[in-house]
Amino acid sequence: MKITVIYGQSHRGSSYHITQHILDKISNTNKEIYEYFMPNDTPSFCVGCYQCIMKSEYACPQAEKVQNIVASMEVSDLIVINSPTYCLEMTGQLKTFFDHLGYMWFSHRPKPVMFQKIGIVISTAAGGGSKKVAKSIAKQLFWMGVPKVYRLNKNIKGSTWQTVSDKMKGSIDRGTTKLSRKVEANIGKVRPGLGQRFLFIIMRSMQKSNNWNEVDKNYWKENGWLDKKRPW
Repeated sequence: MKITVIYGQSHRGSSYHITQHILDKISNTNKEIYEYFMPNDTPSFCVGCYQCIMKSEYACPQAEKVQNIVASMEVSDLIVINSPTYCLEMTGQLKTFFDHLGYMWFSHRPKPVMFQKIGIVISTAAGGGSKKVAKSIAKQLFWMGVPKVYRLNKNIKGSTWQTVSDKMKGSIDRGTTKLSRKVEANIGKVRPGLGQRFLFIIMRSMQKSNNWNEVDKNYWKENGWLDKKRPW
């Protein structure tokens, strides 16, 4: 099993430890894990140059860092993304990374391999807001075509992993065990649901009348998606 893990922070706090619990509990003994910590392993701010949309993802000024992570995501069976909650949102550096992946959305050039993957989103908060953050990250994966995204969010009532109560750690232990079992049961078996299928139909209609971006339209045409063919 190949796993890409994207940490929305560089410190190893509660989000990091919960992620490690899940990875440890996935019983596959042949795990190959690609890890990326923000901000060191990820690109800096998207400058909104539109090069990835209008020309190619490789025309991005930061394509080397972006495509290194994308390549890992493409070959992975499981994509894990975590973020602590900062001011009721995901970390700024994680949002910055997602800004670079807009070209992969349904509305532009979705990658067929993404329709076969499972995602896990993890978020923690010292106070509140972790549920909103997990939902926001999951939305990004949905628009990239990931058909099954599990969410685990915890308002841990502590600023560090060491200050998290034993009761909360027990709840986390049960949650990570349950989630890891779901992943193992469904890996390689997922397919897009009605929401993504309907969205694909809408975007196909949009691309048929697309007269402003030949790169996107040609991509859909080359994949046969402007007709009846689907990416799953």
